[in-house]
Amino acid sequence: MNAPEKVGEKLRALPDKPGCYLMRDAHGHIIYVGKASSLRRRVQSYFRRATLRRAPPKLLGLIRSVADIEWIVTRTEAEAALTEGRLIKDYRPHYNTLFKDDKRFLLIKVDLGARFPRFQACRIKRNDGAAYFGPCISSAAARTALEFLEKRLGLRRCAAPAPDAETHRHCIDDIVRYCSAPCLGRTTREAYMERVMEACAILRGARPAALKEIAGEMSAASAAFRFEKAAALRDALASIRMVARQNALALRTPAAGRERALSGVRELRERLGLSAPPRIIEAIDVSCISGTHAVAGLVCAADGLPRPERYRRFRIRTVAGMDDPGMMREAVLRRYRRLRDEGRPLPDLLLVDGGVTQLAAAREALRSLGLDAIPAIGLAKRYEEVHVREDLAVPPLRLPADSDALKVLQRIRDEAHRFALAYHRRLRERRIRESALDDIPGIGDARKRRLLARFGSVRGIAAACEDELAGVPGVGPALARLIRQTLAPGSS
Repeated sequence: MNAPEKVGEKLRALPDKPGCYLMRDAHGHIIYVGKASSLRRRVQSYFRRATLRRAPPKLLGLIRSVADIEWIVTRTEAEAALTEGRLIKDYRPHYNTLFKDDKRFLLIKVDLGARFPRFQACRIKRNDGAAYFGPCISSAAARTALEFLEKRLGLRRCAAPAPDAETHRHCIDDIVRYCSAPCLGRTTREAYMERVMEACAILRGARPAALKEIAGEMSAASAAFRFEKAAALRDALASIRMVARQNALALRTPAAGRERALSGVRELRERLGLSAPPRIIEAIDVSCISGTHAVAGLVCAADGLPRPERYRRFRIRTVAGMDDPGMMREAVLRRYRRLRDEGRPLPDLLLVDGGVTQLAAAREALRSLGLDAIPAIGLAKRYEEVHVREDLAVPPLRLPADSDALKVLQRIRDEAHRFALAYHRRLRERRIRESALDDIPGIGDARKRRLLARFGSVRGIAAACEDELAGVPGVGPALARLIRQTLAPGSS
């Protein structure tokens, strides 16, 4: 079966990246949603001759109904799986059977404030102070992981809110020693809570040593020909890893990101010895190649999160050549002189992309403006060291790799670098495009400005007819003809 022309074009354009794909019929309805570690390999496999020869009727019906394909690229396969589930719930495609019910994804819940906490499976996350893990796209994996941890760590599974000896005289979990029986006094609450916290850490993926221990037991069981035990350990290990990955993915939500950003801002106050958390942080980076098209980019973050409306770009005017400190000094002077003169709010912290040299230039500029009260620091890329003084004798501040404060600084620094580099590239590419006009005899700076003002770009000039070109002041019929001959249609 030959795929429709539109589908064939989409198949050739598919990226070799993880993500979700959506198949539509001739009416534009989504009929199937799937996920893949490689969109290109997975989707193209549907239309191979070998697949069509062996395809069951349902799959063959799907393939024959496909009139268009769309896709969503994700960062990881785990993220693709979550996205797939949400899309299926939203669109309920005809050919999907998995996730077709209206149930929510499974969560694992534990109330750490209870006397003897127990883990439960649930589907709704409430604001009740309990700890939640997930959502888990595979309910079976979540239940397998939970059951294994309960047995391994001796966690209680009984439903009684306040279990006691009378209630559990015949508790089967106590009889078979699956439960440490805190309700019967066989272990203290402190010792039991250690077991609970260990289970929480494993579900978060914070106990790789525990997973290695399980993997070792699996290998030992297999070597001893105890294959059923080895298989059970294998399934449990895979389920725990899946839950941990999906829990980590769930923590990347906007709400979780805001909370971590606020935590980082509060930590910055302590690390830098500031009188208050730096709620408004501005970062500056410079970008140039061989001293040409030198620019600076300034980005702003409020409570650790980007504020694009406060981003600013600067073309460096007073510095020639490769002089990063000079460029930094000019950008700081221009930015904060204007804020000072206009009486606008100043940032709580200035972050410069660089080390001691760039920091010294920024602080010199602030002192010249009488704004040396603005705290300024530098973040060097090589070792991710925070420079708090422009003195080499003062050692830089080294924050832990998992520090929320460091992550806030890194995100803002990287955003400033991206913003400045994008502006530099735009100017460089514009110059490259406009240089095509320089090769046409009779076009100087004045005529070039008029042509670009009229048509917007070299591409627009190339697409214009001779009469339109000749209508530009200073461009007659002869020059218009030469422009048309020089700039072929589609010139960039």
